[in-house]
Amino acid sequence: MFKRKTTGYEPLYTLKNVATDIWIADGGWISFYGVPFPTRMTVVRLANGDIWMHSPIADREGLSEAVAALGPVRHLIAPNWIHYAWVSPWQDRFQDAATWVSPGVVDRAKGKGVPLIFDHELGNKAPLEWASEISQRVADSGIHREVVFFHHASRTLILTDLIENFELTKMPWWTRPLLKLGGVCDPDGRMPRDMAATFQRRPEHIRSVVDTMLAWDPERVILAHGRWYTENGTEELRRAFRRFLTKPTP
Repeated sequence: MFKRKTTGYEPLYTLKNVATDIWIADGGWISFYGVPFPTRMTVVRLANGDIWMHSPIADREGLSEAVAALGPVRHLIAPNWIHYAWVSPWQDRFQDAATWVSPGVVDRAKGKGVPLIFDHELGNKAPLEWASEISQRVADSGIHREVVFFHHASRTLILTDLIENFELTKMPWWTRPLLKLGGVCDPDGRMPRDMAATFQRRPEHIRSVVDTMLAWDPERVILAHGRWYTENGTEELRRAFRRFLTKPTP
């Protein structure tokens, strides 16, 4: 764990209301290939009262108690192939919850020596448990696999790593050249450059995914890393994915 006194997204491990029946919680820092990343999870209360948790962060400072106070925790979501680190502790805490994983999560966890137990693999079609409230789509470059979600009632798009938007003033000085090189700096946060290169091999697929997200017409876009978008969500998508919107010249 990368230790830092502040992330700029305080208070940490605290539920913050985004809209009716949807919250975020900002967590501490993780190290990914030596680069520190702030973390964030999203919590949705479904119409039947069940709690749906996207990309769980570490359970600290009474976070799980605060989530439990919202309703029964029924769904734990590991939304892409690298966002699974804290799923197991939440499984232990909420043993009646089902765990849903993106394609690639189980193999990645096994390769890292993490015996991840899961109940269902996510696909393009939302399961009956939330299909009437949350839509989803799989983005799959063949290397990076991520499931994106759209909460209709609040017009909130929930992403993980397809857009990263780091505010440089909140990041350690030595990471700033790397983040600029990666193309993931606020106010022009985008898909990381190395990830975008993998999707270039499937241009029609990623254009279709982006078209789906644009058709949802989100007002806000929640990201796992960096400043998220509280308004003008569709415009931010067009900006962030602009390289994928124009078909290549024959």
